[in-house]
Amino acid sequence: MCLILFRFDPSNRYPLVVAANRDEAYARPTQTAHYWPDQPHIYAGRDLQAQGSWLGVNQQGQFAALTNFRDGQQTTHSGPSRGELVTEFLRQQQGGLDFLTKIRAKADQYQGFNLLIGDQHQLWHLSNRSHDLAITELKPGHYGLSNHLLDSPWPKSEQGKLKLQHALNRPQQDWPFALQQLLLDEQSYPDTELPETGVSQEIERLLSPIFIRSEHYGTRSSSIVVMDRDRQELLFQELNYPLGDKTKQKSHQALIAINN
Repeated sequence: MCLILFRFDPSNRYPLVVAANRDEAYARPTQTAHYWPDQPHIYAGRDLQAQGSWLGVNQQGQFAALTNFRDGQQTTHSGPSRGELVTEFLRQQQGGLDFLTKIRAKADQYQGFNLLIGDQHQLWHLSNRSHDLAITELKPGHYGLSNHLLDSPWPKSEQGKLKLQHALNRPQQDWPFALQQLLLDEQSYPDTELPETGVSQEIERLLSPIFIRSEHYGTRSSSIVVMDRDRQELLFQELNYPLGDKTKQKSHQALIAINN
């Protein structure tokens, strides 16, 4: 997962609205979002190589999502997969602060990550690349999380947050389509605005749009999550792009009742 745009506001009828793109090698085996047979209360996509996930929800109304922290200098890693962090939170149905406190104690076992977890009442963030390993409870607002720290001013994150706000100013029934269109944006940015993450300038350019396409790597899927407090349900919509081809887009969605 390489970009998560979201609004969090526990006082709103829709306390959490998420629009996210997963960028990955096209060859990496993946299952689209579904109820997991071995964890039937989890609804999420599944990485079949490491058996974790990048974004998902459970029937208790909990949400979890992950982005990698881009570091061109990182070495070969033999520790656990970052995707298990999403899976473990959704499986354990534990409070966000307690879960992240446990994860922080072993955060150095993983490659660089950002982990976002919570529910309609609280939302938490932890990165094992922040200087103090701070666990942050998020205040109401609009946020962007890409492959650096939360709200780092990368062009696609900043533009994405603005586009998210515009989308959510439309009537609620228009949100899914507006968020889909946001996530298909292939605008690139001048070199002077791009971050320096230890990769080549050519790769920085390639990775700069919200929607990424290249020969072997790009945006594999988009996820839209809308929590409805009044109905006590979650809308989870996923769009998949075979080999990054938007013209062959496949979509499906689920309405998930929240069992409190």
